[in-house]
Parts: sequence; C-alpha cells; structure tokens
Amino acid sequence: METGSGRNILIIEDETDVADLLSLNLRKAGFRVSTAGDGASGLQKARDDRPDFIILDLMLPKMSGLEVCRILKSDSATAQMPILMLTAKAEEIDRIVGLEFGADDYVTKPFSPREIVLRIRAIFRRGEKAEKSLSAGPISIDPARHEVRVNGRQVHLTSLEFKLLRALMQRRGRVQERDRLLNDVWGYESVIDTRTVD
Repeated sequence: METGSGRNILIIEDETDVADLLSLNLRKAGFRVSTAGDGASGLQKARDDRPDFIILDLMLPKMSGLEVCRILKSDSATAQMPILMLTAKAEEIDRIVGLEFGADDYVTKPFSPREIVLRIRAIFRRGEKAEKSLSAGPISIDPARHEVRVNGRQVHLTSLEFKLLRALMQRRGRVQERDRLLNDVWGYESVIDTRTVD
C-alpha cells in the first residue's frame, strides 16, 4: 500500500470535528498535517509553509475558500499547489465554479475519509508523471514550475489560462476537439452543455 511519504497537507476547515477526522486519517496514511480554521490564516499558512497539498472548505470565516483558491492559483509561487475543495455546497454550479477557480478536485460533505486519501494519492501520481518543457516559436512552458516565457521574459497567467495554453501546446499542429479541451482544462465531462470554449 502507498504511504503519504511524509508529504505535508494543509487543511483549511473551520469545523474542528471535520479537520480532526481528516487529520487523523491523513496521518494514518503517512502524511504530515497542519490546519487553519479560517480563510485568511489558511492563505497565510499556504504562502509561508508551501504545503504539498491543500484541502479547502468553501464556507470559511474571514475569507471564502473560493477567494483563497483564486489568490493561490493566480500567484506563480503557489499556483502549482494541488487543491481539493471539500464542502457542503453540492450544487453543480458550485462544483463548476470551484473547478474554474483552479481546484484540482471537488468533494461534497458528507465524505469518506478513505476516499479523500485515495483522491489525494491519485492527484500526486498525476503530478509525478514528469512533464517536459514545451515550446512553440517564442513561447516556452515549464509545467513543473508553472512558468510561461515569451521571448525569454516570464509571463504571469492564471491557472486556467496556463492549463489551456499547455493543452494547446501539447497537441500543437492538430485540430483541438472541443470536448477534449473542456475535459482537460475545465474538468467537464462531454455530457455537460456549455459554450465556455466557444
């Protein structure tokens, strides 16, 4: 069985019983865990400690989870941190907004602690498949550092912009299928009717 390999996970959750349950199960799985009880302190802790993974509630005091996610994903220093949103907000629009803000996964409460551990491991596995740097003309992308350069100068992109550019460059010279872009960049299944890409 895989272990957490000592990776640090930050839980930003105001419900102490939920944070305690997650902490217990993550520690049993071999992860190191730290917690924050509100959005503002969670954002500061993420910036200061640079955790390997963040579990983020949406409805937090002082700053919403969406705002925390938006700020982290728009900063090149923290944009690569995987974020799993864990929330009672179960409506489709809430999931879509969370994923559009850059979350890597979205789980609704109530939840299975074992499922959370497995989802975290799956996200780590995807990240471990080392991506090579991509370039096309004056544009180069370093996926590991979440950096884009044009003519050697760094350009700051949002998480969504970065994902879209990377998807286009990975399949450079080929027609891009709308459904594939929706799935790869926005995480939509092909059955969702949206005009986002159009």
